[in-house]
Amino acid sequence: MGKIISITNQKGGVGKTTSAINISACLAKSGEKILLVDMDPQANTTSGIGMNKSTIKLSSYDGLILGVDCNKLIHQTDYSNLFLVPSNVNLTGAEIELTQIDAREYKLKKMVSPVRNDFDYIIIDCPPSLGLLTLNSLTASDSVLIPIQAEYFALEGVGQLVQTLDLVRKNLNPNLAIEGILLTMCDFRTNLSKQVAEEVRRYFGDKVYKTSIPRNIKIAESPGFGKPIVYYEMRSIGAEKYLEVTAEFLKLNRN
Repeated sequence: MGKIISITNQKGGVGKTTSAINISACLAKSGEKILLVDMDPQANTTSGIGMNKSTIKLSSYDGLILGVDCNKLIHQTDYSNLFLVPSNVNLTGAEIELTQIDAREYKLKKMVSPVRNDFDYIIIDCPPSLGLLTLNSLTASDSVLIPIQAEYFALEGVGQLVQTLDLVRKNLNPNLAIEGILLTMCDFRTNLSKQVAEEVRRYFGDKVYKTSIPRNIKIAESPGFGKPIVYYEMRSIGAEKYLEVTAEFLKLNRN
């Protein structure tokens, strides 16, 4: 049975979508069959993987709100073993529409359940909020991977996210686990990044990946070309670090 993992942090600009794209691509490159689900109305995952979001006819909105079969939403990307359920502007109104639907928190789980066994991992990119789209993602998932930016306000809001995870476990998904904590946008030449990393490791312990993602111009450039970093510039430090994080991830999941 495929494992479903949400990548989430309600704080924007922490490398959430970048990590969703690049971890998915690295997993696919290592031979795992991956479905990447874009649950963010901004659809940056969709465009970042090389798909034109303005020409998409069926998106995650259609599966979530209209009950369209997930198999009809899945696109093969340009990369071997990597598949995508895209997002587009239609998802913008889904938060409001979900409030009027029964069992609203379980719609994504219902959508992805029929294809779960077709993939090794299903990676869900959540919007930067704790609204109904994120709740749907957490309810559908086995675990959550949390990117945290190595800057001053990094831990601001993390407490709220942990409280939300506790509420989800209590009311919607008792088996939801923390997959891991990924430090992003690090610059260990500065004391600030070192201090934030120490604080995150103190708070989350061995849930924090040993590998951190540095600030890297190639990582920043790659979405503009619709390519994961391992296909945009394999020799960059960004590609090296995402491959290392993925190796950690696989080692933990294969033990």
